[in-house]
Amino acid sequence: MFQTFKEALSKSTLVFDGATGTEIYRRHIFTNQCYDELNIRNRKMIEEIAASYRDSGVDVLTTNTYGANRFALERYGLASQETAINQAGAEIARSVASGSENEIRTVYVAGSVGYPSEETHEKRTRQEIVDGFSDQIRSLISSGVDFILFESQPSRQTSEIMVDAIQQVDPNFPFVVSYALQSTYFRAPNSIETRAKLYTSLFAPFDCDKVQPIAWGLNCGLGPNVMLEAVQELIKTLSLPLIVQPNAGVPQLFEGRQLYYSSPEYLATYAMRYVDLGAAAVGGCCGVTPEEMAEVVKMVKPTSNSRRSKIVLLDAQPNVVEQEETPVPERSALAKKLANCEWVKTVEAIPPCGYDLSSFVEKAKTLQENGVDAVNLPDGPRASARISSIVAAQRVLTEAKIEPILHVCCRDRNLIGLQADLIGCAAMNVRNILFITGDPPKLGNYPNATGVFDSDSIGLCALQNRLNHGLDLAGQSIGRPTEAFFGCGVDPSALNRERELERLKRKIESGALFVITQPVFDPDVLLKFIDDFGNLPVPVIAGIWPFVSYRNALFMRKEVPGVVVPESIMARMEKASTQSKEAQLEVGIEIARESLERLRSCVQGVQVSAPLGRIDVSLKVMEE
Repeated sequence: MFQTFKEALSKSTLVFDGATGTEIYRRHIFTNQCYDELNIRNRKMIEEIAASYRDSGVDVLTTNTYGANRFALERYGLASQETAINQAGAEIARSVASGSENEIRTVYVAGSVGYPSEETHEKRTRQEIVDGFSDQIRSLISSGVDFILFESQPSRQTSEIMVDAIQQVDPNFPFVVSYALQSTYFRAPNSIETRAKLYTSLFAPFDCDKVQPIAWGLNCGLGPNVMLEAVQELIKTLSLPLIVQPNAGVPQLFEGRQLYYSSPEYLATYAMRYVDLGAAAVGGCCGVTPEEMAEVVKMVKPTSNSRRSKIVLLDAQPNVVEQEETPVPERSALAKKLANCEWVKTVEAIPPCGYDLSSFVEKAKTLQENGVDAVNLPDGPRASARISSIVAAQRVLTEAKIEPILHVCCRDRNLIGLQADLIGCAAMNVRNILFITGDPPKLGNYPNATGVFDSDSIGLCALQNRLNHGLDLAGQSIGRPTEAFFGCGVDPSALNRERELERLKRKIESGALFVITQPVFDPDVLLKFIDDFGNLPVPVIAGIWPFVSYRNALFMRKEVPGVVVPESIMARMEKASTQSKEAQLEVGIEIARESLERLRSCVQGVQVSAPLGRIDVSLKVMEE
């Protein structure tokens, strides 16, 4: 159990709550009333809102005290109740945070503090403002908050006032400074260079004689999409953790209509992208509800925890000796071809939802007859429930006489089950294995399913490497070593390229012997990724996805995490959409063949996906 919020922030991805004001308004409390005073006047309502966020699974509750400073309260004639309002707000959040039943988890409390209005600046001296906010901060700290959250700061000037205020109260108390960027910063003619100067001015350390925040934040102001642009640029420059809390979003133009992409799944998908970029915590601001935060928790927590966990490989038990590995070229036909630097052709085919594998095996036979080296078998792609890929692999191997490449992901089985499956693969002579971390269950059709994620693909590579030496996780002998030829996935289009490069290095260090990429639609992206890695010691198999239609391209671009489709390709597919389905398919195949031709000299093989199960399309892409 973590002792402090700061420690938790450094060790695990945290999820903050969403908007309190939005929830109050949904309960028919209009804006002519003071929302902060409800801590006293309608305590039960504020408790219910906090409890709804707690029950959604968040790690941090924010006090309903954003406007509970004396200057804002004066407008309602409530300045004399400032201390009582802040104490009540903190006590409510603390009580709710401590009252989570049947769960062993720590819920932290953030003491919310806003900023002085322009009117306050005009009427008060700077020291008077500092003193006023010091009173609010003092009340929150004395009432048991874990840290102070200076929310929606509009400028460096206001944040420096907040720093002076907390320094005046308790220089050692942890605090976070969170800015509300305006969408105008992301419109022409403002350039990346202009925004970089803005970030430098806002997020630079405070004067050396002042206290410093334990983290920076972005909240309010921007919807999830525009916030992503800010995070992409900002994360590269910060030395402190970043907390990201976007608004629910703004309408976007789609085919002549203004649509709100503000569903729980939409926000959760963007939360995952923030985490992938390196955000230490995510949450929501205006318009974000407990329902949306519940989806963020479901998607973020399992996979983020796996990225911070490591498989513990225990030393060999007494009298147990680590054995020599089988030479790589002897493990499978695919391994031999790659070891001899021969070109390999593979096709990704998704096993069926039912148990009748006859047509699936027939497709595999067709691929074998057309010179394809192996069939890639995804493990529950997009968190879908299908027949066991291990069963499909065994049938393909024995009946179609073509080697499978079995995908194994971390989502559905714990380490004991995964180890059992890998040993089972050895028993069935299924040698080629690709390890991936996997999609969160929420991305699929089973929203109530939970993700296991005992580890990630790095850990699975380490586990298989151990089995190939005749030892299991606990250092016990398994007898004859497994002979797996195992590799890993990589996303050359990842938003956080540095992180993806580092993870690939760790996978290879853990024993990965080959790499298969996510679908590549812009060859230059993969070529640059390979160049940035430098001296890649394992063969690369490029993933290629031929579009069958413009709608297929739209789906891949908008709905499949990690897939980046360039505007130029979207334009070609959109132009083809005015023609027949066959014409659109031909354009999709043409684009895929162009990509393959660009990459052929820099990779050692290709994995062509069979869109909608059409292996004939895959074969056309690979025609020489």
